[in-house]
Amino acid sequence: MSEAELHVLKARLQGGILNKARRGELPTPLPVGLGYTALHQPGLDPDRQVQDSLRCLFATFQRTGSALAIVKAFRQHGLQFPRRLKKGPHKGELVWGALTHSRALQVLHNPRYAGAFVYGRTGTRKLVDGGQTWRKRPRDQWILLPDMHPGYIPWEQFEANQRRLRENAQAQGPDRRKSPPREGPALLQGLVLCGVCGSRMTVRYHCRGTRPVPDYVCQKASIEHGRPLCQRLNGEAIDQAISALLLETMTPLALDVAVAVQQELQARQAEVDRLRRTHVERARYDADLAQRRYLQVDPANRLVAETLEADWNSKLRALQDAQGEYERLRHADRGAVTDAHRARLTAVATEFPRLWQDPRTPAREKKRMVRLLLEDVTLLKREQMLVQVRFKGGALKSLALPLPLGAPLLRKTPAVVVRAVDRLLDQHTETEIATLLNQQGLRSGTGQAFTPMAVLNIRRHYGLRDRFQRLRAQGLLTTAEMAARLGIVRCMVRQWRDKGLLRAHPYNDKGQCLYEPPAAELPGKFKKKRPYLREKAIPPRICQRSAV
Repeated sequence: MSEAELHVLKARLQGGILNKARRGELPTPLPVGLGYTALHQPGLDPDRQVQDSLRCLFATFQRTGSALAIVKAFRQHGLQFPRRLKKGPHKGELVWGALTHSRALQVLHNPRYAGAFVYGRTGTRKLVDGGQTWRKRPRDQWILLPDMHPGYIPWEQFEANQRRLRENAQAQGPDRRKSPPREGPALLQGLVLCGVCGSRMTVRYHCRGTRPVPDYVCQKASIEHGRPLCQRLNGEAIDQAISALLLETMTPLALDVAVAVQQELQARQAEVDRLRRTHVERARYDADLAQRRYLQVDPANRLVAETLEADWNSKLRALQDAQGEYERLRHADRGAVTDAHRARLTAVATEFPRLWQDPRTPAREKKRMVRLLLEDVTLLKREQMLVQVRFKGGALKSLALPLPLGAPLLRKTPAVVVRAVDRLLDQHTETEIATLLNQQGLRSGTGQAFTPMAVLNIRRHYGLRDRFQRLRAQGLLTTAEMAARLGIVRCMVRQWRDKGLLRAHPYNDKGQCLYEPPAAELPGKFKKKRPYLREKAIPPRICQRSAV
């Protein structure tokens, strides 16, 4: 009976807690940056430095859209973030330290910073060994009451932050939504939709030489059901078309963008400088407080005086370090935003195409600019690549792009080169043709200079007649045929060729030639010996290409 009464009492107490929570009157621990007033109402922390740090965190997320980018920004500017100790001898004290990624996510996910009362975000359960475990509850099980007390951001901004965080969670859900911009060259990462099934397409890269080339792949059905890929498109031509479209769209607005960027940089620098200055002021206050404590102690009490003097010296050193760090970072910022930098930002109005096409512009920054303008891009592969671009605000733009050529066609020898080789084979050998093609600035399908072996491969692949066949078709004779016709030995044919009595045409790079039939009577030297030489001469072989 006593256990039943305990159960009833516990249920009544739990019911009273829930009823008080539904009215928003249940006192709960508040996160750093919030505290209870004298009237036991939640309010902002009276410490101005704490407030400025939290406002800087939310403003940085509004600008970058990533929790990790907040951590990098705080580390880059040398900013610290507050937290309150929950246990130990210094429980409740405020300490400052470096901002971590988990800490940034806790702040972004907490509805308290938007002025909302929340209860039941986690649930606890006892284990058999006497311990406890806790787990997160879905949002529909929370007790959530917006606009119950002052906050750092409005409720609408909190909801927008949650949507952006869900999009950034790459591993959440079966379909990867918009993820933060990464370092790869794929301009439409996270924005591409499949025009066949409507799923979001992912990015894959392949190397063309030493250059990574993106591919947009729809592989959801392939992964889940083992089906073939829905479609796969080469992203290089698509990214180039989107770049041209953005250059055409952004040109009238370039001046407004440059002015807005300049104002944002100035406001950001002023905000960061104010936060650093509050850190120095806090260190100065601690040093002054340690000084007053030291001056109020009885000088005869050396034990207490020595302790307070050491504490004063440590506070003075901390103040000196804070001032030095403040001046160093302020000098660095002053060098980062100069008059030349401001002039360069103003010149964006006329130099936006050059800035966009500058290879030093990071791909991550280009993707951020794309996401400010485009909502999504739908791709469909048919006889052409159909690209439908949807801008922010609902405007649509359709593009039709030719399908990219495959690797064999990209490496194929240009037709103009094949025609040039066919024409030059009438008058030149392979080595001479390679030299002439290189002098004309022509290149092979792989972009390389021509060699005699490359010309030989082109001739064989396209079935072109070689120079030997072309000269034979014109009626030219081999060395053996010319010797038999003149009744002389072969060495005499070569001697007459060298002396200009016979006209020869080389047909390869070894110096082997074919001869034109003599048009006139040749010298009569050794004419009496011709029958003798004819009997001693080796009978001419059948005319072959290898004859000499």
